Amino acid sequence: MEAIYAIWQRDILKFFRDRTRLVGSFAMPFMFLILFGSGMSGAMSTMLGGEGASGPLSDFNFVEFMFPGIIGMTVFNTAIFSALSVVQDKEFGYMREILVSPMSRVSIAIGKVLGGSTVAVFQGLMMLVFVPFIGISISYMTIIKLFPVMFLVAFAISSIGLLIASSLKTAQGFQMIVQILIFPMLFLSGALFPLSGMPAWMDVLVKINPLTYSVDMFKKIIFDVEQMNPVLVEAMGLNLRIFDHVITFTEEVVVVTIISIVFVVLATIKFSRAEA
Repeated sequence: MEAIYAIWQRDILKFFRDRTRLVGSFAMPFMFLILFGSGMSGAMSTMLGGEGASGPLSDFNFVEFMFPGIIGMTVFNTAIFSALSVVQDKEFGYMREILVSPMSRVSIAIGKVLGGSTVAVFQGLMMLVFVPFIGISISYMTIIKLFPVMFLVAFAISSIGLLIASSLKTAQGFQMIVQILIFPMLFLSGALFPLSGMPAWMDVLVKINPLTYSVDMFKKIIFDVEQMNPVLVEAMGLNLRIFDHVITFTEEVVVVTIISIVFVVLATIKFSRAEA
């Protein structure tokens, strides 16, 4: 446990000491939420309900719709890029010093995943500072519900990041692979636009995307989907289905938990066998 704590503490301290990273982490979410969200809000509302629409669809607000996706994007980006430090430590020789220490490689791997998860949760919670500017009402209970879900998602993505980092030797290679993964996963997750009406082949990609279930969980917590008008729920793509079965929140938790277990095991095995 001491080894896990030491690795976890190192990653936390590195994050808070890097002010550029701390401030810069707001750049992309802010850009998507304010520029992309505000710019597309009118167009999306018009497409869904027409100009001057009345009824349930007139309540559609694209910026509000994007907000849970922005949280998901922030947690995803922070968690997966947390593994970059593994590759950097290899390049600078620090990883070799860690691996020859009495600490087990399993403890090091778990510490890295927990460190990345903690930082990602902090970043996700920091996105709540945008709440007063977009008109969403979020209670303390909602924040309490978000916290464990954020950690579960961050743990899964950090494990995926560690698996990738353990297979590579350069930071450039890691960044290239991750950049290739980020945008397809982000755009096929429902974070930036509704998932309804997609082609069959694209719908398959949506369903095998771990981020899809993560973003949908955030939406169900923030929007309280069960209390929303069914027409608006359908238009916003908040009723994720597999074979006409609407996936429940509990089922999504199970899916992401399974993904977490599978990838943390794979990442730990790969890290244990990797060369410094």
